[in-house]
Amino acid sequence: MERLQKILAQAGIASRRKCEDLIVAGKVEVNGEVVTTLGTKADPDQDIITVSGRPIRNEKKVYLVMNKPKGVITSASDPEGRKIVSDYLRDIKERVYPVGRLDYDTEGLLLLTNDGEFANLLTHPKHHVPKTYMATVKGVPHGTELDKLKQGIMLDDGMTSPADVEYKDIDTAKNEATISITIYEGRNRQVRRMFEAISHPVIKLKRISFGDLLLQNLKRGLFRHLTKNEIEDLIKLAKSPKLPKK
Repeated sequence: MERLQKILAQAGIASRRKCEDLIVAGKVEVNGEVVTTLGTKADPDQDIITVSGRPIRNEKKVYLVMNKPKGVITSASDPEGRKIVSDYLRDIKERVYPVGRLDYDTEGLLLLTNDGEFANLLTHPKHHVPKTYMATVKGVPHGTELDKLKQGIMLDDGMTSPADVEYKDIDTAKNEATISITIYEGRNRQVRRMFEAISHPVIKLKRISFGDLLLQNLKRGLFRHLTKNEIEDLIKLAKSPKLPKK
């Protein structure tokens, strides 16, 4: 017997937290009865479990890394008809979903999987898995302004954790700077909001690493399967004891 949200996540329905939302919303039935109580247990080998009327089935676990182009949505669909990441995954039969998100105007490294436990492990705030971005911003921030990001800065949803920040390039002709920033959280549009908070809005944003996994030379719009070692390394990193940066 396993908790229902864990069964759904392992079946590739969604992340565990999203599966909990589906249960609470009354979308899940066990043996014909709607279940809305989190923590309810079931036997995936004996019980008939459906989500929105469709029976779940255990899929082969798939782990992908993609170089998401700018102008692509990480949602499953878009009412405005914009491109979504699944448009680039035509050869993948399993239903995969992003591990965290990259906003519409952000490009770079995006993990996708149908392993809800894996996704939850990498995105849970307590694990502090680092993500590094290259941000091109308007103007050239003073060192004291970058220090605010290094120490943590107040946003409308609270104080951020300290970030690692480093100058990479300065274009005096365009009055722009390119800065490497590593964060240990996953708030909505966090990097953009951090630079807006020091009055240097982001012009271009690209994620180049997730944990120890690097984007490297993967071309824009393409994806590849993670190796067994890469999967194991990400899991090990997330599970390793660590304290938040101070």
